Amino acid sequence: MSTKIDPNKDLALYLQLKELFIERIHNGDWAPDQLIPTEQELMKEFDVSRTTIRQAVSILVQEGLVEKKQGRGTIVKPRKLSGNLTQLKGFAEEVLERGQTPRSKLIRAEFKSNLFHEKAMLEVKDDEPILLVERIRLADETPVALERTCWPKDIGDILIKYDLDEARYYELLENYKVYLNRANEKISAINATIDEADALGIRAGEALLEMTRLSFGVNDRPIEYTKTKYRNDQYHYNIDLKR
Repeated sequence: MSTKIDPNKDLALYLQLKELFIERIHNGDWAPDQLIPTEQELMKEFDVSRTTIRQAVSILVQEGLVEKKQGRGTIVKPRKLSGNLTQLKGFAEEVLERGQTPRSKLIRAEFKSNLFHEKAMLEVKDDEPILLVERIRLADETPVALERTCWPKDIGDILIKYDLDEARYYELLENYKVYLNRANEKISAINATIDEADALGIRAGEALLEMTRLSFGVNDRPIEYTKTKYRNDQYHYNIDLKR
């Protein structure tokens, strides 16, 4: 990794520094939620003025890579997870693609008979229970989302046998030759309740990104109905548009 700037290069010193700082963030040398070196330390390392350091750091702040914390210094902001509206993926797949470690914290898993809206979405008979699973989803131990998933009983009978703190639904079901072919999604902006905020480590009333997904398997059978509420500072969607 380069640690030098070139005063003879046809690029301003603060822009060279910015590129070096970005490289350190992407390489993990400056890790998420950690303080970057102080201005004094950076001035000594790169032999540049305080103004040059501040110009470079200011760009990182504008680009959302770092954040100034009163009384603490400048920290590296956690990377946002990115969902893609053209591909059907689970949370764990998205986290792994970012080079992070996915984990879940199970809140509850039980068969329920009184979830009539969810049963209607899954086209389940009124007298048949469905499996309800609620989990907190984490990336590198940071709470990112609250997930509430419902499954028809035959699918639920498979999932309930496993450790749902660790289970990756789609991969697990594929071992039983249960494949998800497509899904419909709706995305909304909501505000976190007190309980939701407590679970996600944020303030009550903060904005959340709510994703509702109905997934279909073979013969267009509905097999997953999920409502996931994401922290807006940890997750965003990518949409490719063409004309």
